[in-house]
Amino acid sequence: MADARTTVITNAHLVDGSGAPARHADISFTGDTITEVGAPGSLSTANASRVFDAEGRLVTPGWVDVHTHYDAQATWDPWLTPSSWHGVTTVVMGNCGVGFAPALPDRHEWLIELMEGVEDIPGSAMVEGITWEWTSFPEYLDALERRSHVIDFGTQIAHGALRAFVMGDRGANNEVATPDDIVTMSKLTEEALRAGALGFSTSRTSLHRSKSGELVPGTHAEPDELYGIADAMRRVGHGIFQFSPEHTRVPVEEWPWMQELARRSGATVSVNVNQLDDGSEVWRKTFALLDQAHKSGEKIVAQIAGRSIGIIMCLEGSVHPLLAHPAYHEVAHLPFAERVVALHDPVRRQRFVDEVPTDKFYEGLVTKALKRMYLVTSANIDYEPDPSQSVLALSQSRNVPAMQLIVDHMLTNGGKGMIYSPFFNYMYGDLSMTYELMQHPQTRNGLSDAGAHCGAICDGGMPTFMLTHWARDRVRGPKLSLEHVVYRQTRNTAELHGLCDRGVIAPGMKADINVIDFDALGFDMPTMAYDLPASGRRLVQTAHGYVATFVSGVQTVADDAFTGELPGKLIRGPRR
Repeated sequence: MADARTTVITNAHLVDGSGAPARHADISFTGDTITEVGAPGSLSTANASRVFDAEGRLVTPGWVDVHTHYDAQATWDPWLTPSSWHGVTTVVMGNCGVGFAPALPDRHEWLIELMEGVEDIPGSAMVEGITWEWTSFPEYLDALERRSHVIDFGTQIAHGALRAFVMGDRGANNEVATPDDIVTMSKLTEEALRAGALGFSTSRTSLHRSKSGELVPGTHAEPDELYGIADAMRRVGHGIFQFSPEHTRVPVEEWPWMQELARRSGATVSVNVNQLDDGSEVWRKTFALLDQAHKSGEKIVAQIAGRSIGIIMCLEGSVHPLLAHPAYHEVAHLPFAERVVALHDPVRRQRFVDEVPTDKFYEGLVTKALKRMYLVTSANIDYEPDPSQSVLALSQSRNVPAMQLIVDHMLTNGGKGMIYSPFFNYMYGDLSMTYELMQHPQTRNGLSDAGAHCGAICDGGMPTFMLTHWARDRVRGPKLSLEHVVYRQTRNTAELHGLCDRGVIAPGMKADINVIDFDALGFDMPTMAYDLPASGRRLVQTAHGYVATFVSGVQTVADDAFTGELPGKLIRGPRR
């Protein structure tokens, strides 16, 4: 008699997430647990309710994305796109010191404006979408758990929300915390961790500001405040300390407290590391310190991106080159279709060339950035473009004014033409730095920012890019093995948060599985969707090539489309 809960995947080209060589295999799972993995034909299908033939298909664990910002979206959206379009089966949110719990009612608007400023999520969408069924962090988790989702998700307690809750305006204004403030924040962090938070996050970069320009609360927190958080992790026995730094400060000013925090908490400190576009190589100094820390037994790791950190610029987006020009200011208020018509006017188009603003905004957005602007010409965006193809280089080689190239391109496709501009991790004009970092044992892949920066990026597709670029398509340098790429976003990321029940296809592990047409895997053209609450906009990019995705043994995706099943669950604490 067939077991209604048993599925056997046959003839898989299995890359199991451990880093071991690919092999052909059959895989059996019952309910949410993998039960057997064996040679092709070795597993009985007699009692299976379903046999899934994966002949010619790549089979991997589901991707584990540890750096997302679904903190608001998870309260209204069961689908958690874009991640679920791209084979992601587990996400971690609550990064960069911004979140929505704990929260007093008089701080709701302020927290929304903080998230809007830092992560470019439409405030109107959050105002309409968040139901605010909580005050404490445990109540926030309870509210999330009451909803159905397509993938698993865990979260962290954010420094910004915590500080504002405990200190009020003093916390929001980045005043120094008193000893009593620190005791209270430590107790609330402990409460959050015991309720199921995976860690704590903070921001210490001047790039992260609220809608009104305020720095994220905690940006200048003294070490004693951070040690109070560390003590909470020590008392509970788990938690990760994630923070977004001012990169130039890490090797000198930030490193002593990072070391002490790691020592006294026993927790992992995860610091975002990027390469600045200023000619410096601060990241190399940071990695020398990471190696020393590892030798000393201090658990400090660098969280890195799988490609350069940059933006997609278009007329519907948050940032584009025309924003700084008077000829655009005159029509910026018009509805999109009318704006496009106005921009086609030959006189106005010529003004973009002839009138060159001299203010610093134009200089930073256009004049100095032309060398790192690239015209997007296909759905599979070239995230490792040759500098010879930059707008500046094309302008010089074609003897055409750069602004003419920009305006002409942005008006293609009915005014939806796009330009890619990398600003972190592309100082060398290629991804050689990223190639090096993705092989460093003290790094973890993340920084997709899925759910955030809605008007400027579509990096939620980073897991798909990891396979297509690094394991298949790269031409401007060596590739990485498929086994390594899969490991980097399955077992390696899962273990960062102690999620040791997933990330490997092996008996006893969670049945989170991707079946992929690796040869056909790719992207659809990015589009600006207006599908958030209050018709909020977001730049999205879907994928093709995901034959099937299983979450806890339930098929959630079939041939790139949702099945309608919602087996995802809130993750409460690590999974040993």
